[in-house]
Amino acid sequence: MVEKPPQYKGKGNGFSKLIINLAMAAVCISVMVMIIAIAIVKGYQQQVRNKIIGFNSNIQVTHLDLNNSYESLPIERDTLFERMARKQTGITGIQRFATKAGIIKTDESFEGIVLKGVDSDYNWGFLKTHTQVGDTFTVNDSMVSNNIMLSKITANRMNLKLGDPVFIYFIQDPPRIRKFKICGIFDTGMGDLDEIYAFADIKQVQKLNNWKPMQISGYELGLNEFKETENIRESLAGITPYTMGISSIFELYPALFDWLLLLDMNVVIIIILMIAVAAINMITALLILILERTQMVGVLKALGSTDSMISKIFLYMAANIIFKGLLLGNFLGIGLAWLQMHYGFFKLDQSSYYLDSVPIELVFKDILLINLGSFVICLLILILPAKFVSKIKPVKSIKFN
Repeated sequence: MVEKPPQYKGKGNGFSKLIINLAMAAVCISVMVMIIAIAIVKGYQQQVRNKIIGFNSNIQVTHLDLNNSYESLPIERDTLFERMARKQTGITGIQRFATKAGIIKTDESFEGIVLKGVDSDYNWGFLKTHTQVGDTFTVNDSMVSNNIMLSKITANRMNLKLGDPVFIYFIQDPPRIRKFKICGIFDTGMGDLDEIYAFADIKQVQKLNNWKPMQISGYELGLNEFKETENIRESLAGITPYTMGISSIFELYPALFDWLLLLDMNVVIIIILMIAVAAINMITALLILILERTQMVGVLKALGSTDSMISKIFLYMAANIIFKGLLLGNFLGIGLAWLQMHYGFFKLDQSSYYLDSVPIELVFKDILLINLGSFVICLLILILPAKFVSKIKPVKSIKFN
């Protein structure tokens, strides 16, 4: 009786050795591609999502109307709502804002822009990270700031630079003009949003809208966990005044988030294809191993070994090939991902992809699932060709040699 499989060191003779090495290489490349693919997609989704949230936060509370323009109706500041919102679990901050659409004009050109007024509670972390030249400005209650932050796209189009005066025209009755001074130029890479927004003191926007100091366009709420956005949105419904509506970032930018979700489907397709490639190569290698050792199978059967016991021997051999392929694939996949994450060798066109280099996010759980899934699926698929052992007859196989 055979108790233990013979030692197998991945060696073979002639054609079988080549097939075994190819099978190991297929497993290695498949695992490497899966690790890199899921790391890139996760990283891309996270970084683009962070940029969208950086402009508008996870949740907005605005006037409850059907007007989707930048000339929204004002709401009255509600200090009770502000206090209760800050006490909600998962909310990191609440900030007031006001918007006003206008036209930025120079002697050479003009274009539309949305002036976003921010208050003293505004979190400048996102814009500071993406400020190219200059800095943010300070908002306080004692005076109105004339500083403005423009995007690099707008500054280049209008031929403006740091410290230049900017004239913005507002079409209303009567028409108004405001003069600002550029204190900072930012570049987030989000072309559509960069083109639209400029940041100024909220008191400037309130005056242009003929609003009282307690009137604003709405609140922006930041969260600890992105995945809790919808749950916290629902929990806020109980404390939000009936005149206010709550919108999540998904509702504000549905097209962008639908596009990001489609990337998950790409990863699924890549994983299915890579596992199929690895499995097909392993099936081929296993069949060749069995055919090469036909005489050995016949001798073992003649000595009383069952088909199940002999099949296990070849499955152990296949598992050894898979395991070595997984180790090498993890080394290459994680190594390449780590290098890209720290050095950014592979670049992207930021105007098309919103990022200037290929992003990476390595998640231990994803890597573990890829390895376990690949090993188990390949081994289960190999059970069928391993049953080929039952077709080998002892007498014929021994005479065969």
